Amino acid sequence: MFDLQKEKKLGFGCMRLPMIGEEVDQQEFCRMIDAFMAAGFRYFDTAHGYVSEKSEPALRECLVKRYPRESYLLTDKLSPNYFEKREDILPLFDRQLEAAGVDYFDYYLMHAQNRELHKKYVEKGAYEIVAQLKKQGKIRHMGISFHDKADALDMILTDQPQIEVVQIQFNYMDYDDPGVESKKVYDVCRKHGKPVIIMEPVKGGRLAELPPAGAKILDELHGGTHASYAVRFAASFEGVCMVLSGMSNLAQMEDNLSFMKEFVPLNQEETEAVHTVREVLKKQGDIACTGCRYCMDGCPAGIGIPGLFHAYNHQKQFGSDRGEYKRATTDKAHPSACVDCGQCEDICPQHLPIRKLLQTVQKAFE
Repeated sequence: MFDLQKEKKLGFGCMRLPMIGEEVDQQEFCRMIDAFMAAGFRYFDTAHGYVSEKSEPALRECLVKRYPRESYLLTDKLSPNYFEKREDILPLFDRQLEAAGVDYFDYYLMHAQNRELHKKYVEKGAYEIVAQLKKQGKIRHMGISFHDKADALDMILTDQPQIEVVQIQFNYMDYDDPGVESKKVYDVCRKHGKPVIIMEPVKGGRLAELPPAGAKILDELHGGTHASYAVRFAASFEGVCMVLSGMSNLAQMEDNLSFMKEFVPLNQEETEAVHTVREVLKKQGDIACTGCRYCMDGCPAGIGIPGLFHAYNHQKQFGSDRGEYKRATTDKAHPSACVDCGQCEDICPQHLPIRKLLQTVQKAFE
């Protein structure tokens, strides 16, 4: 059995896969998996809702059918929007096994936990059911993914000491952000002795394409791409056993492999540089969207919220949106179509005031 803390630290996050239209580009995905495995990396992360429920089947076709089960680690998640009562959980789990084409998951995370959703997991018996699945050998390890403040995580880990691993959002932009509390949340994991899996190290790609003032700081180091500093920053912290990267093409994969195959933590000069970049970015006034697309599921108006926010940020940073606004509204509604229902805000991991931000985007473009 694999020991996660002895694995190479780069994990393949399968939420942003290569696409042809609305379908996964399986040929490109296979090439990416082959490069990843050949370099000695083995950790894959998915969830039932990723890529409109196409992530698990894509892994089945491109990974599970092509590699021995013992050659990789596969993590899946119990997502709160897929169960309303205790009786929903086991049928969902069976669907996930079938969709992914496996008999067990190495890690199974109770997903997107915050203070309120934790109550749902407890009341619906999720912790007991997942513990039973572990006893049955259908999962090897149980954990949580987390989106809330540090005090909420401290409460959860105190109440649920059986949690084996915690997945948190952590990057140099969110490091001291009072809305995300990346560093404080990380410190809680260390306090409870829990191994840490990092998600959003590049903040949905925002730290891979910096505005000129930030880019200049990192470019002068001559040490790699902007994304490389973000991933290495996250991987440099003690107790971090895996850093997920949501790679969507082979070029991104090859870049990540180039600096993570023989991982070297950031040195003092590099650390100071990324902290300086963070201060530059704070002054930009960007919308802190990571492009997870959770807000789009069930939007009654059919608004492409992440694409709109990306266009707005790009215009603020570079003076042009590069046609991103037009692309975001080609087959999706304009921001003015918002019906003010608020369900996007209920599910947003970043706790963004999406309805107000859509008005900001509307003023900027319409």
